[in-house]
Amino acid sequence: MKIQPYINKLNKSKKFKEFIEKNPNAYFSAGFFVLDFQENKNVHQIDYYIPNQKKMATFELDKGIDMKISEITDKNIMPAKIEGKTKLDLDVLKGIVEDEMKNHTVTHKLQKIIVILQNLNGNLIWNLNCITSDMGVIKVHIDDETHSVLKFEEISLFDVVRKI
Repeated sequence: MKIQPYINKLNKSKKFKEFIEKNPNAYFSAGFFVLDFQENKNVHQIDYYIPNQKKMATFELDKGIDMKISEITDKNIMPAKIEGKTKLDLDVLKGIVEDEMKNHTVTHKLQKIIVILQNLNGNLIWNLNCITSDMGVIKVHIDDETHSVLKFEEISLFDVVRKI
């Protein structure tokens, strides 16, 4: 599952062309995806930042193309631009995470991966939050260029609930 077909679908849509015509300075700033291995209810969404309005346009791509424009909560933060094509595809993320889980002796199965693709400090990073069969959460950061795992952190959902 590559993200490029979703970007192409968006670029060809009438809704997106009208959006870019009204917001020529807007740029691709993030991808948000949900990979659901239990119910196959995947989500594919691409975000465009509108610098002059300090707003985010979110394009949901699963049932046609739906656009929502929302305020940025911290007006001082300007999301970085994502340029070019990604080197990693959505379909290989699960394998990378499962290999890293084996390296950390995590034996639970992946049920869902919530993916955020973003440019952090000039590097394209896949930020994953993985839900496991024991209701645990595994946070993984993967560098798009090198495919290397930058961060692997296992979190118990019960620990999160206790902090709240």
